Amino acid sequence: MARYKFSFQNFDSTKHVKAALREKKISHKHAREVAVAIKGLSIEKARDYLQRVITQESSVPFRRYKNQVGHKSDPGVMSGRYPQKTATEIMKLLDNLESNAEYKGMDLDRLKIINTTVHKGVVIKRIIPRAMGRSTPKNDVLTHVEVVAQEI
Repeated sequence: MARYKFSFQNFDSTKHVKAALREKKISHKHAREVAVAIKGLSIEKARDYLQRVITQESSVPFRRYKNQVGHKSDPGVMSGRYPQKTATEIMKLLDNLESNAEYKGMDLDRLKIINTTVHKGVVIKRIIPRAMGRSTPKNDVLTHVEVVAQEI
């Protein structure tokens, strides 16, 4: 497996804790929007929010990737969706972040997510056979998600 570095600069191991999700088969666009939505929240608030997204009680506002995305009735949300697969994977990442903080001896109630980063990963290239000897590409882009929290 490749060696990855975090994109977060000025990491201080005494007050920061980090966790990463590497090469997951989730939409990088959905992951980016969910990451923007949970930035600045505590771990418990982020977990509650993602649970509401999974049960479709609360939507994730789509700010960058919003072409042909329907409007939602949530207050303060224009275009939005319910990316359940991405929310489930990021909830697992928050569990990992919480375990890392507990291992370091940090107070879990005082942790706040200060940085979330999403990158495109490896592209898995395949083809779909078509009529008359033609083919259509079927590419899957894997996603990297990084989360950094700080004890405040």
